[in-house]
Amino acid sequence: MDELDLLKKDWKAQSENRTLSAKDIYPMLHRKSSSIVKILFYISIAELVFWILINTIPFFSSQAYKNKLDRIYENDMIFMSITYLSYVIILFFIYLLFKAYKAISVTDSAKQLMQNILKTRRIIKYYVLFNLVIAGVSIIIALCCSIANDPETAALFNSFSPKETSIAIGIAVSFTAVFILIIWLFYRLIYGILLKRLNRNYKALEDMEA
Repeated sequence: MDELDLLKKDWKAQSENRTLSAKDIYPMLHRKSSSIVKILFYISIAELVFWILINTIPFFSSQAYKNKLDRIYENDMIFMSITYLSYVIILFFIYLLFKAYKAISVTDSAKQLMQNILKTRRIIKYYVLFNLVIAGVSIIIALCCSIANDPETAALFNSFSPKETSIAIGIAVSFTAVFILIIWLFYRLIYGILLKRLNRNYKALEDMEA
């Protein structure tokens, strides 16, 4: 047997081992990816429940505090519209995650699994971005409503000098930025860990397809 035949035989043996390895690895990657997306789906549901509870707490708090909130937000359709819209969009994201989980669960090809992983990553990216934007907008609107509808807050701002007003606005902007940063760090911790695992699965599938 000449050198060329030996090379062909060695290449064939490596190809067979690689195929066998891929057949063994793919089911494991499939199960892990499906499990990760399932966890993401459950986390999104838990987050929705959390925000619903946060928004219903005032109804179980003191009557004075409840009356104050009613006075501030009673006629503000913008704030209420954003609140309900955020719930609708969060439910839509949960639906997309559920679809992604079902798609990964039934896929039977490495290429399709890769596409589903990419789709899941995009869903989470837009989900996090939406929540950060909504958080910032909600804080700004809540502050504006307080100044416009709460006599105590309005009187406080009216008593400020121009310099004090600038300082107050700076503090409000800083508070908003810090709050959004905390939310981003939360998402970075919770969703980031799971997305890193999903990315590792994607890279492993890429190596199998190469």
